[in-house]
Amino acid sequence: MSALLYERRDGTAWLTLNRPEKRNALTLAMQEALQEALWDADNDKDIHSIVIRGAGDDFCAGYDLAAAPPKEEGRRLRGGASIDDDIWQLERQQRLRMAIFDIHKPVIAEVQGRCLAGGTDIAFLSDMVIAAEEAFFAFPPARDLGSLPNQMWVYHCGPQWAKRLLLTGDKISGRDAQEIGLVMKAVPGQALADEVAELARRLALIDPDLLATQKRIVNLGLELMGARTLQRLACENDARGHRAEAADQFRQNVREKGLKTAFRERDGKFGDDRVRLHKSEHRDAKGNFTDE
Repeated sequence: MSALLYERRDGTAWLTLNRPEKRNALTLAMQEALQEALWDADNDKDIHSIVIRGAGDDFCAGYDLAAAPPKEEGRRLRGGASIDDDIWQLERQQRLRMAIFDIHKPVIAEVQGRCLAGGTDIAFLSDMVIAAEEAFFAFPPARDLGSLPNQMWVYHCGPQWAKRLLLTGDKISGRDAQEIGLVMKAVPGQALADEVAELARRLALIDPDLLATQKRIVNLGLELMGARTLQRLACENDARGHRAEAADQFRQNVREKGLKTAFRERDGKFGDDRVRLHKSEHRDAKGNFTDE
């Protein structure tokens, strides 16, 4: 079964992350396939826009930390032992994801369920994000593993909310993400697919060359605000975060207890880790809201 589905329909390319049993966690091979599909759709004169979505209940739960690194007989390949190796690995994957930003045609992210860690790297590089109101976004690795290897949060929701979410790894619902500008729009989950399809239909009425002019001038504006340079710096910053004492402890927990237990022990102490926009976030000793 292919981990990435590619369908051409009604002037739109539909790219579906297809590992629902793993909540569409990203492997290197998936990112390579996604890049290839993006450039293929961009090269197709009959395609006006591209939708990235996830199969099953979730958009994407992040990078697959259990995936084995590629090996090749007779050659010593980079792992992640040195900080330069780490940065190199992060930059290699980032170059694959940057196709979302670089291609000429607009990309819509259709987000349901979990959009975590690497899932946010895919979503927030997209030109427009439409989410289910009950979806949620978060970068939990900020709690003990590193920083994010793509940084578009600050351009979408501004520095204060970017810091609030990244400093804690707390999650924000699609409904509230819309309010702070982290996503363009949130709709009830049952209406999500139709909402995205309708936008794609409207884009299909426009000459793809004109769509490219609109996307590229806005993205060039982001570049003038430092967006591309910041993406490169995000990899170096993430490699720095990987050297934190907390990151060493997380990796040790994974080795000794397994990935699921390491995640459970990390996140369990945060209790209810939702962000609230309009209500107090006063919590009890277990991290749960006191008014619920």
